Amino acid sequence: MNIKTIIARDLPDAWHQCLYSILDEGRVYTIDHGSFKGQKRLEFDYITVQIKYPETRPLIPKLAPTLGVPDPVTDKYLEDYLPYLMTDKISENESYTYGKRIINQVDKVITMFREKGFKTNQACIEVGRPKDLGLEDPACLRLIDCRIIDNKLHFITYFRSQDLYSGFPANFAAIQLLKEYMASCIDVEVGETITSSKGLHLYDYTWDLAKTIRGRN
Repeated sequence: MNIKTIIARDLPDAWHQCLYSILDEGRVYTIDHGSFKGQKRLEFDYITVQIKYPETRPLIPKLAPTLGVPDPVTDKYLEDYLPYLMTDKISENESYTYGKRIINQVDKVITMFREKGFKTNQACIEVGRPKDLGLEDPACLRLIDCRIIDNKLHFITYFRSQDLYSGFPANFAAIQLLKEYMASCIDVEVGETITSSKGLHLYDYTWDLAKTIRGRN
């Protein structure tokens, strides 16, 4: 396996670095099982991304108009996505949402830090469930581990699978807003985001878009 490590300044920088790197270092394969079965993915074997200042605005990448390529995520999409992470709202046709699974844990982590102190390794918000193996679309985000160092709240996340082109910017913009909410409740500053995945990928229908952004034919 090729283990890729990226250190980024902010969320847009992390997205651009991943996008540029995957064109050279990703592995192409055809999906045997799961979402988009039969289509091709370009995927890192395993990647860790350290984002030093994820609070820097804008949270989502803004592409130059001269590229002729739309931004991977719109502000409106982010607004619509937030309830899935920060509330327990769930539709009739959904078996789960991230928010439904984590909202009570968020409150418990805030209480843990406020009442018991910052020196603990127990503030881990679990999203994945054993029963997910039986779902048609199991949760991609598996955990958000929380740590306070130097009076800053840091997030460490793991995604079993993640669409780099539009999923990555939407996910981490929303996760950053969650972190800022939690930090305000705990009365600490916001810190870094560190994420790992063995499934960060581009679907084949976005390959040409990625090449255009990078300036390749």
